[in-house]
Amino acid sequence: MDPEAALELVKHGATLLLLDVPQYTLFGIDTQMFSVGPSFKGIKMIHPGVHFVFYSSSSRDGKEFSPIIGFFIDAGPSEVIVRKWDQQEERLVKVSEEEEARYTQAVCSLEFDKQLGPYTLSQYGEWKRLSSYITKSIIERIEPIGGEITVTAESGMMKNTPKSTMERALDEQLKTSKFAASVDSSQKKELLESLITKNYGGSEDTLLGELQFAFIAFLMGQSLEAFLQWKSLVSLLFGCSEAFIKVIYYQLKYGLQKDRNGTETGASALLDDSWLSADSFLHHLCKDFFALIQDASVVDGDLLTWTRKLRELLENSLGWEFQQSSAVDGMYFEENDEYAPVVEMLDE
Repeated sequence: MDPEAALELVKHGATLLLLDVPQYTLFGIDTQMFSVGPSFKGIKMIHPGVHFVFYSSSSRDGKEFSPIIGFFIDAGPSEVIVRKWDQQEERLVKVSEEEEARYTQAVCSLEFDKQLGPYTLSQYGEWKRLSSYITKSIIERIEPIGGEITVTAESGMMKNTPKSTMERALDEQLKTSKFAASVDSSQKKELLESLITKNYGGSEDTLLGELQFAFIAFLMGQSLEAFLQWKSLVSLLFGCSEAFIKVIYYQLKYGLQKDRNGTETGASALLDDSWLSADSFLHHLCKDFFALIQDASVVDGDLLTWTRKLRELLENSLGWEFQQSSAVDGMYFEENDEYAPVVEMLDE
């Protein structure tokens, strides 16, 4: 990138100024994560919009780490967001309005420029696919009081927390063991439509935003509560719309990718193997859903395309097998096969 283009991004992109963060602290923003160096003061050239910031304090030698703390931000153009490290509590805290104004002016004057790491722009597209439905209003509605997401705040509260509307609906749905056999697809859609109307203002996008929020909070923020909510949403939504299949495809594509350096860091290291085993809830949901598509007489073309992509991702990344007993798989019918489902191309 030429200097003029870089300067333009510095001026109009958002800046996250992080003061006094100890060396070796693990710090992440969106899909990027690294170990803090001695001169680190934050991140510059951040695209305006929703982002997830997370970190983990370390021991002095950088070998032991505390549970992750994370929070969402909705950054405006040229906005400077300031946080300062509290040594006693080992976490980032807000500063006073007076201090924030002073530090904002310093950032705008490029006083911290050499100590700010640039946002890796090549990874922004991947983050947008993971967060495309998350808005400021969704963050404000879902985030905990204070905004911090951390598993340490969830200990002891999980058993006593009343079940949400989504979880109660899921319990009703999963009373029997089979997803496809036990729940008629029309009944499942009626339940979903009712929930969207009552709890999400009739907006499917808001529900998908909550699904993305939960995935990011559990994968990057390591929140158990967020994982349980993501699991509930996936179990209820599976197969109901093409938009959902696209969201879950990009979530799993990111979560299952191999670490480029072959080390146990990044998203793949944060996923527990038991969640993705052949006996997991996700495997059973996918198996039943693919069978449902195979047996359908009419299938929307876009839904079939994204279902194929999802299936191939799971087979190639996890070695899961969904092949039916018949020689011809419903997902890969020959073009002239008289028994193939009708593919219906719907207008946008």
